[in-house]
Amino acid sequence: MKNKLFSGESINIEYKVEMPKKSEKYMKTVVAFANGRGGRIVFGVDDKTLNIVGMNPDTIFQTMDSITNAISDSCEPKIYPDVTLQSIDDKTIIVVEIHPGPMRPYYIKNKGLVDGTYVRVAGTSRHAEGYMLKELILEGQNRYFDNEPCEYLEINEDDIKDLCDKMKKIAIENTWNDEEKAAIRDVTKNILITWGILKEDNGKIIPTNAYALLTGKMQIQPTIQCAVFKGKTRAYFVDRREFSGPIQDQVQLAFQYVLEKINMGMQIKGIYRQDVYELPINSVRELIANAVAHRNYLEPGNIQVAIFDDRLEVTSPGMLLNTVSIKKMIEGYSRLRNPAIANAFAYMKIIEKWGTGIPRILRECKEYGLKKPELIDFDGDFRVNMYRREEKSKTTQTTTQTTTQTTTQTTTQITTQTTIKLTKNDHEILQVIQNNPALSQKEIAMELGWTVDRVKYYLNKMKKQEAIRRIGSSHKGYWELLIKL
Repeated sequence: MKNKLFSGESINIEYKVEMPKKSEKYMKTVVAFANGRGGRIVFGVDDKTLNIVGMNPDTIFQTMDSITNAISDSCEPKIYPDVTLQSIDDKTIIVVEIHPGPMRPYYIKNKGLVDGTYVRVAGTSRHAEGYMLKELILEGQNRYFDNEPCEYLEINEDDIKDLCDKMKKIAIENTWNDEEKAAIRDVTKNILITWGILKEDNGKIIPTNAYALLTGKMQIQPTIQCAVFKGKTRAYFVDRREFSGPIQDQVQLAFQYVLEKINMGMQIKGIYRQDVYELPINSVRELIANAVAHRNYLEPGNIQVAIFDDRLEVTSPGMLLNTVSIKKMIEGYSRLRNPAIANAFAYMKIIEKWGTGIPRILRECKEYGLKKPELIDFDGDFRVNMYRREEKSKTTQTTTQTTTQTTTQTTTQITTQTTIKLTKNDHEILQVIQNNPALSQKEIAMELGWTVDRVKYYLNKMKKQEAIRRIGSSHKGYWELLIKL
């Protein structure tokens, strides 16, 4: 008990050397604890030195009553603390424990809801910003932002069918086994209602915020900001992009961006050459998808995907939910902030089973021989750092050279004599090129109904595989196939 109480102020412990004359000085912390994960206020300990000063033994019971009454009278809804005494080194302190409240938001009564609501951020009690207050209100009513009606958006049956068809198409594209592809069921209007993407009100179908996000029709549609930085800080940009549109498309585009920017080596399996990225790509995709599925959409910020010399950094707006901790996440615990989006992403095979993402990312990084990823809950955001190998992060050329010279020579010889293993998407692009080698990347995208970024990713990958090459300029040249289909 002593170690926990005297380890320094944190997200759930605060010290007061004495009971302040004005209760408002600690009431902010009381409501912040009730609005969060709970916590303790310890009276009789110096907050700077952690020296145990103790409380006046002659008036200590009156002090306890005063604290209990002040909390009961000052807070709305009412908060009932556990107030206890603890003796240490012949001195007695008062420990006030505030439990997480089920009727959020809690606020200081005489300040009112807007001005009197506080939350705990980075070990301090802060006034709740507008978006924080809105989330607390929804949480207290057991509601979710993505399930709320999108009042300004009008839809019809064709709009609903279009989303259903697109979702099934993505689910099929993200499924590799033919048997599993055949088992993917159609999405219907009723399923979207069940998931919370649509709502039915007096026979009228109303889109929710989840529908707006999945179709890219939010009034202020969030984006994913991607960048490459020189070195290990944000001092110098090398490249940056921003992806908008439907959030499921943003996941794919941001994922492709990372694949284009990180290093790729190779290994030989049997007679085939196989591309091997420096980071476990399934985990990279999972990181980005989780950031999109679990972010706080009430907060105005955007998801940031940043590539440094030593790490991939994915930052998602919004603190962890009150019942979620980093320790619980590592153990596989998950609580949905956006259940409608999570249902849609699970159907489209963008995320796996809920709660399995972080443990799988940790396991895959360990299998890759990488440093353990870092999970950080800080200053209103959540961040995951996935670390690169230092010796492989300087340039793509350096990474490729980490394969021994003998292996590289053998790979080149085998490539000229054997067939490169290609995916279904590779074949689709190669077939279009074979029919018309003069097509540009944009024209190939139009032909396939893909995004240009997706086409660029596969073309770059196959150029590295030496399956194709570009002859001439990007505008007046043509594609040459180096393999037989």
